Amino acid sequence: MASMQKRLQKELMALQNDPPPGMTLNEKSVQNSITQWIVDMEGAPGTLYEGEKFQLLFKFSGRYPFDSPQVMFTGDNVPVHPHVYSNGHICLSILTEDWSPALSVQSVCLSIISMLSSCKEKRRPPDNSFYVRTCNKNPKKTKWWYHDTLHYTTGFRRRWEENVKVTKGNLPLKLI
Repeated sequence: MASMQKRLQKELMALQNDPPPGMTLNEKSVQNSITQWIVDMEGAPGTLYEGEKFQLLFKFSGRYPFDSPQVMFTGDNVPVHPHVYSNGHICLSILTEDWSPALSVQSVCLSIISMLSSCKEKRRPPDNSFYVRTCNKNPKKTKWWYHDTLHYTTGFRRRWEENVKVTKGNLPLKLI
């Protein structure tokens, strides 16, 4: 636990002293706990999100940095993006299976800036309604598929339907 706190203190100072472009740490968010941060984000100039303001919520477990932080958009304005669900969950591989302890809050922020900046069309993922109705509140509990270059989450519904056991009334009994 002490190593996690030491690492978070170091990353906190780095984010305060040299934040990624358009990002600032919401100082109030870390006053009560070092394990939950809010980062204010502004859409990059020259992109579809220019001038828009967003908030990212970072939650860190006691196993950080060996486990990735839980990261999601929060607040009233969740970006409309093919890899961002309306509940704020972000489909980005470095937040799950491609996480490495060598990564940091700053690298996550830069990846999210890059993801938004490369967007060509504002739209929700095709399975947004289904996912939001059926997902866990913790996005790290989702088993994302990252092999599809057109849309990372294509196949989420199909995979869910293939792996769900149903009862007589077609209600999910358990996920395998």
